[in-house]
Amino acid sequence: MNITAGMVKELREKTGAGMMDCKKALTDSEGNMDKAVEILREKGLAAVAKKAGRVAAEGLVESYIHGGRIGVLVEVNSETDFVAKNQEFRDFVKDVAMQIAAANPLFVSKDEVPQDEIEKEKEILRKQALNEGKPEKIVDKMVEGRIEKYYKEVCLLEQTFVKNPDVTIGQLLTEKVAKIGENLSIRRFVRFEVGEGIEKKEENFAEEVAKQLGQQ
Repeated sequence: MNITAGMVKELREKTGAGMMDCKKALTDSEGNMDKAVEILREKGLAAVAKKAGRVAAEGLVESYIHGGRIGVLVEVNSETDFVAKNQEFRDFVKDVAMQIAAANPLFVSKDEVPQDEIEKEKEILRKQALNEGKPEKIVDKMVEGRIEKYYKEVCLLEQTFVKNPDVTIGQLLTEKVAKIGENLSIRRFVRFEVGEGIEKKEENFAEEVAKQLGQQ
């Protein structure tokens, strides 16, 4: 198949990869754009692994306020101040802040979840499975599956991106590392919601944020 300059340009815009890499990926995929993206992503992931050990001590603290009801502060680090000023990086940080407002994670990653919290959750899930009448021999496997679901609810990097449910925040971060060319790290965040902890009429502001983001 003839690989045109337009196809190479489209793939470059999608992935940020170099021209020759894009041309080779298109050739290897016989012109299939989605497959070419996968090929480049795999190569990008290899590059990401090398970058992961580098210190990311620059970056941004971003704020996001939704309707005066939900407020978020998040710190996302980069290796250099130059990248911290890059518009794509800034847009990514803004998206992360919006994600936190919409999905209300409790931790950045699985590593941050306290072990006693996991054991407590496992015990609850185990009792639920047994109460549902599930056979003892498959309960442990079920619990592991439900723990993974729990991680997807409470860990930012495991959550699906509200603007694109086909990717997680972790995958989005990996793509940005490959595209920008520096190690990036979501370090910490804090989220406030008006009336949080005070008994009041139930209003799901997080759901409202998610709905609005999904319409963008």
